[in-house]
Amino acid sequence: MGIEQPTEFIRFEKAVQLSHESFIDGYIDQTKTMIEQKGSNHDLNKAIKQSDGSLLNPFQQAQRYSASLPYSERPRWIVTCNFREFRIYDMEHPNSEPTVIKLKNLATNYYQLEFLVDKSNQHIEREKRVSLEAGELVGKIYKELYGQYKNQDSDHAQKSINQLSVRLVFCLYAEDAGIFGRKNMFHDYLAQFDARGMRQALIRLFKVLDTKVGDRDLYLADDFPKLSEFPYVNGGMFSVENIEIPPFTDELRDLLLINASDDFDWSQISPTIFGAVFESTLNPDTRRQSGMHYTSVENIHKVIDPLFLNDLKDELNEIKQLKQPATIKKRAQEYQDKLANLTFFDPACGSGNFLTETYLSLRKLENEVIKLIYGDQVQLDVGQMVDVVKVTIQNFYGIEINDFAVSVAKTALWIAESQMLEATKEIVYANWNFLPLKTYTHIHEGNALRMDWNEVIPNNACHYVMGNPPFVGASIMAQDSEQKKEVQETFPELKKNEVQVLDYVTCWYKLAAKFIQGTNISVAFVSTNSITQGQQVPVLWFVLINEYNLHINFAYRTFIWNSEAKDKAHVHCVIIGFSTSDSKEKRIYSSDSYKKVNNINPYLIDAENILVTKVNNPICNVPNMVFGNQPRDGGKFVIDVNEYQEILKKEPNLKKWLFKYVGAVEFLHNKPRWCLWLKHATPSDIKKSKILYSKVAAVKEFREDSKAKTTRGYAKVPNCFAQMTQPEGEDFLILPRVSSQSRKYIPIGFEKAGVIASDAVQLIPHATLYEFGIMESNVHMAWMRTIAGRLKSDYRYSAKIVYNNFPWPSSTEEKKKMIEKTAQAILDARALYPDSSLADLYDPLTMPKELLKAHQDNDRATMAAYGMNVKTTTESDAVSKLFEIYEKLTKKN
Repeated sequence: MGIEQPTEFIRFEKAVQLSHESFIDGYIDQTKTMIEQKGSNHDLNKAIKQSDGSLLNPFQQAQRYSASLPYSERPRWIVTCNFREFRIYDMEHPNSEPTVIKLKNLATNYYQLEFLVDKSNQHIEREKRVSLEAGELVGKIYKELYGQYKNQDSDHAQKSINQLSVRLVFCLYAEDAGIFGRKNMFHDYLAQFDARGMRQALIRLFKVLDTKVGDRDLYLADDFPKLSEFPYVNGGMFSVENIEIPPFTDELRDLLLINASDDFDWSQISPTIFGAVFESTLNPDTRRQSGMHYTSVENIHKVIDPLFLNDLKDELNEIKQLKQPATIKKRAQEYQDKLANLTFFDPACGSGNFLTETYLSLRKLENEVIKLIYGDQVQLDVGQMVDVVKVTIQNFYGIEINDFAVSVAKTALWIAESQMLEATKEIVYANWNFLPLKTYTHIHEGNALRMDWNEVIPNNACHYVMGNPPFVGASIMAQDSEQKKEVQETFPELKKNEVQVLDYVTCWYKLAAKFIQGTNISVAFVSTNSITQGQQVPVLWFVLINEYNLHINFAYRTFIWNSEAKDKAHVHCVIIGFSTSDSKEKRIYSSDSYKKVNNINPYLIDAENILVTKVNNPICNVPNMVFGNQPRDGGKFVIDVNEYQEILKKEPNLKKWLFKYVGAVEFLHNKPRWCLWLKHATPSDIKKSKILYSKVAAVKEFREDSKAKTTRGYAKVPNCFAQMTQPEGEDFLILPRVSSQSRKYIPIGFEKAGVIASDAVQLIPHATLYEFGIMESNVHMAWMRTIAGRLKSDYRYSAKIVYNNFPWPSSTEEKKKMIEKTAQAILDARALYPDSSLADLYDPLTMPKELLKAHQDNDRATMAAYGMNVKTTTESDAVSKLFEIYEKLTKKN
């Protein structure tokens, strides 16, 4: 893997301080990888007794080491190995299954270990750093310019400052990259003028850059010798004449000439991150509303590599393996023609990140091909230069609604073209001139949801569609009224209540599905993971699969989509690659490894295309799950510790109406609250108490003033919670509606009769230890992780989606009793730590050994009830089995 001194690359026996000093077998600082090695006779699933008496398997042992390290050193990866197999754990997804590589398969699967050494190379890191520094400079220039405009908030001023920012950056880049002919041309020209003269100097410069040399004023060199040196740019970059340029201040002049020109080299910026460079110049509220999240190079490759780039690389490698030079040259020429004819379309292209990185990737392949055809360092004359470079930005198409982003996207592609031409010059020496730019009109300004994509690029001329359409959720707060209307118009076949659950991004899926009909186009989009979870799945994917015959060919399960911008956007995303043809080899990716599967269903697991729809009652014979009690009281009935004491001090007899009140926070973190539960209070009881009377009056007023019709209706019963589901006189099972994804198990527990459950939890009256054991098992948690919706990345448990559709096992009495026994053991293990909250007990780093063992025993008992092989069944296998049972149960019903 290119590491010449592996014993220096890996730190062995790194000390960590637990209750005693322990040692990590191996740690790689540069890639934050922890290695726990065991002997070849050791089962990596099996727990080993530690020096403190606890039983931990190798992964759990490594987790404990991790918890003792400073946050900056905690591993991104944990690898366990026993000389027979490697197990790779991605700590960004601590509950996901490990990637397993058998030693006997290492020769073909070694690439799955590339993360060990895949520290981003220094060139890419430098590009990132320079691009982010450039973004800060642009932000400062933008801020100073903005302050000089007279009508700052006008559309004309906003478009002018955006266009001016693009032009300034292009000039800064062009002088540093040598595009203008010599270094510092832009700087030396402007340096002649003081702040008062800068405005007119830029106006004259932009006009000259947009005028062919032969059409310029014959006396230009006499009046402005430095201005006459500039070449003709073309490409539409400087063609808008009515751009408003404000006067400059001394601070603004210094910022442009000293900070942005003298002290900074723009030739090193990454054109792929060009959008992020300009992100700081966009209004953050506008950016958030339109769902614009700029993208790292690494994440772009998660889309384009499996979509087409991996296949192209494999094909080039095959050519390189050929023996006959004539055959290599012929095949290389055919391959170059193939590259040159591929077309790419991003219908939500933003600032062009995907298109730019794809262009760069193809040109890098083409440069390798040029070496095969012409050899290294060949000198060509002008006549031989025709078609040396065949891949062109003219094959890259996009739609973008923001005019500024359109300008940035075009400029980014021009910069990419310039950089790759320089790279080709290192292979084939020739006197190429980059300027004038070719007019590039394939990035269309417009609303992709209101346009016919065939007018941008006919579908019979397109090969690949890709991108990351806007990340805007389905909620009223997330989408504005126009966006909601667009979703409704995109899905006319759906009912209004169905459309309301769909995220904005689903529109691009629907239009892409329509666009690729009757073609061989392959598509890959980045999306918020919500379209593969919860109630969106049956709504969206029924349309895509049944009406448009879509097949998912590859997918990345949930991961964090990082931005290169300073103010990073952390969004939990999936990548879905699809087409109308069923790929023979389907892949589910997790980080940098993948698993070959038979099918990828809309939940992104290896199972049939089964869609789990909302149902009002359980499909199995189990107790109903209901929402907790919803107050809709304006905060009047819910009582904190201080108010509780104050009430009892003033009216001690109200204690009979004050009940312990438990929601998700109270349940998980042992935080006490109470509520006034007046369901059985008589009018006389309320009227005799000043506190109760004022509370009830305030609730009535709050409900009457509500905009919601249903809330106003509850004003008729102001003494009661709006919705009451409280079991009378019996214990009940309680489950938080939202719980952290870092927990392997959602904490579930029993509450005593008389404890009032809030609507932040679900509750199950009449539940027994058996129901508790099944629901707290790894089998139920695997189902939940697959089916449930998410709040950001946290689990959002729904009775109608998760619980009511859960396929319960057909257990024998003997197996039921075993589950009841292991369920009780979980409660007993919790009871050993009365001062610890459930949040503490279920933190994967602090979970007590007794509780972990109790859960593992319960997992085994539950899996046995389903007939699953405890040793060999993975979480994915368990979910596939549950889908089989679900399909049988729903067909029968």
